Amino acid sequence: MSVLKNFLKSEDGAVTVDWVVLTASIVGLGLAVIVAIAGGTNNVSTGLGANLGAAQARRIFSVHDRLFLHWVF
Repeated sequence: MSVLKNFLKSEDGAVTVDWVVLTASIVGLGLAVIVAIAGGTNNVSTGLGANLGAAQARRIFSVHDRLFLHWVF
């Protein structure tokens, strides 16, 4: 009978339940934030990919660059 009384007096289980509820609410809030911003980031990355795909890379060498490259190679 004393084991049952000690179990009922113990507050360790209540603290565990508090931590589980707190952790679940933080995870739920994180998921809500991810869902809220996922559409916007997808649109931004699609637009950025289109702009990068259309861009052309070019390098304009100055006279000094040509002299340096000629001297090195």
